[in-house]
Amino acid sequence: MSTATHRTAEEIGRTAGGPRPVPALGAQKAAADLSHVDTTLANGLRVLSVRKANVPLVEARLRIPFAGEDAMHAATAEVLAETMLTGTERRDRVEIDTELALIGGELSVTVDPERLAINGNALASGLPTLFDVLADALTSASYVDEEVARESARLVERLAVSRTQPRVIAREALLKHCYGDHPVTREIPQAEDVAKVTAERVRALHSRAVLPRGSVLVLVGDFDPHGVIGDVEKALQGWQSDASAAVLPQLPTLSGGDVLLVPRAGAVQSQIRLIGQALPRTDERYAALQLANLAFGGYFSSRLVENIREDKGYTYSAHSGFEFSGSTATVGVDADTANEVTAAAVLETFYELGKIALVPPTEDEVESVRQYAVGSLVTSTASQAGLASQLAALAGNGLGVEWLAGHPGRLSAVTVDEVAQAALDFFAPARFTGVVVGDADSLAPRLAALGGFSVGEPGKA
Repeated sequence: MSTATHRTAEEIGRTAGGPRPVPALGAQKAAADLSHVDTTLANGLRVLSVRKANVPLVEARLRIPFAGEDAMHAATAEVLAETMLTGTERRDRVEIDTELALIGGELSVTVDPERLAINGNALASGLPTLFDVLADALTSASYVDEEVARESARLVERLAVSRTQPRVIAREALLKHCYGDHPVTREIPQAEDVAKVTAERVRALHSRAVLPRGSVLVLVGDFDPHGVIGDVEKALQGWQSDASAAVLPQLPTLSGGDVLLVPRAGAVQSQIRLIGQALPRTDERYAALQLANLAFGGYFSSRLVENIREDKGYTYSAHSGFEFSGSTATVGVDADTANEVTAAAVLETFYELGKIALVPPTEDEVESVRQYAVGSLVTSTASQAGLASQLAALAGNGLGVEWLAGHPGRLSAVTVDEVAQAALDFFAPARFTGVVVGDADSLAPRLAALGGFSVGEPGKA
């Protein structure tokens, strides 16, 4: 039996001469020179094709602006996304699934208040079939009564479960608090609205809203980026309209204000959600703000995580990050805590916001988050799927491969003073508003002591 004494991590990390030195970070590799084509077809569809031939696969990301003002739009759009691939004039559900399986591929559809997203992949040799099935769904999805009724019933059940989840409740409360009746707040439709959706309503929405003009198709994989454009144009030649896809109205600018306590009687945990105005990726100061956010709460070694997770143990997870909508952007802060430490966690979160604004990141902090930002970008785009998803996200701002390839350079050029200014301009506590969802009886007295809180009605933001 071994009698070796177990050594702690601290002991392993030290030598007789002191702590073991940490190896220096290696130089970041330059962004790959991606062969690509970025063009707009005659039907108004923007196509971004990128050659990345590390594996014989292709990833496809189609983004169709899909906003709607009608009260039933969210419910109808959700049912449309659930049933778009259940059958067309040429194929039923089984034939669609079979043809995709034979090319090692798949297609899926999701929707949110801003866009309809169709994601897919296949073996490169099966690309013609992938395009054919996609074109079939775009131009002749059938939405038969039985399929719509079946999927609507399943969706109603899922919504009933979803709306009991604390994170969903907090998300909806935050959007309502910030944006009122703006269409962006309808991320999750009401179950009673979904129950009213008919196949006729879904077909009508598809006809007027699933449009190529203003939409973007991103293709990444083992193909000739020039030749694939002609293949796309031929496959989608029947997808035509003079109208443009519906873009979500501009979001109102956030100016900070009281945090709303949203009552959730009997809850033993609370959800803290704060939000402030930020900068879009197109802004020349975005790189500096990105580094300021990482230093504050954007990765595990950030100040916020160190404070309320590592030091005080108030939460298992705390995070800050950006959301982009059209030409606007916000930065959000979130943490889930036990009721007895919620007020203290809120206090420490606002303390860290004020601290990073007034005691900005040091040179060492900036260098650490710079390396993390560049390394994360390289890692996230190393695969075909990751690159396709990144480019699809950038396409919403009209950006493409050039921006992605140039961003490591912009991050490398940011100075400590620029990060400090971004932190001061965008992380001051007064710029934030938000919600805390939890048991009002236990939380209200403590949060009131902090000031800057108001109490909402149960179930309302």
